[in-house]
Amino acid sequence: MDDSAALEGRWLIETAEISGEKMPDMLAQKIEVELVAGTYAVRFNGDVADQGTFAIAPHPAGAALLLTGVAGTNAGRTIPAIYRIVGEQLHICYGLDGAIPAEFATRAGAAHFLAVYRRKPAHR
Repeated sequence: MDDSAALEGRWLIETAEISGEKMPDMLAQKIEVELVAGTYAVRFNGDVADQGTFAIAPHPAGAALLLTGVAGTNAGRTIPAIYRIVGEQLHICYGLDGAIPAEFATRAGAAHFLAVYRRKPAHR
């Protein structure tokens, strides 16, 4: 499955949780993710905090992403994730421990970050 075109664009977090704890809305609303031509950039309050490349692979839970950080907070790290597109939403569950998540869920003690994004309108 190649969702490259559907993934491209700027995405804003609707909800997020890490290790079973909900991310405060005030923090989540400051994060924007841009996916373009196999590259990603994460902006926090408008400033690039993390950037790198990504590749798409098949996965039983939908599809997988393999993110490779080249600059910022995740430089030198490889982070596997699963994703799915549901209507206008993009769901991504990141394996911050380097192991690909088996499901779209987080729990205490598991280094998973689950985010539900909505596409940023082009006119902003």
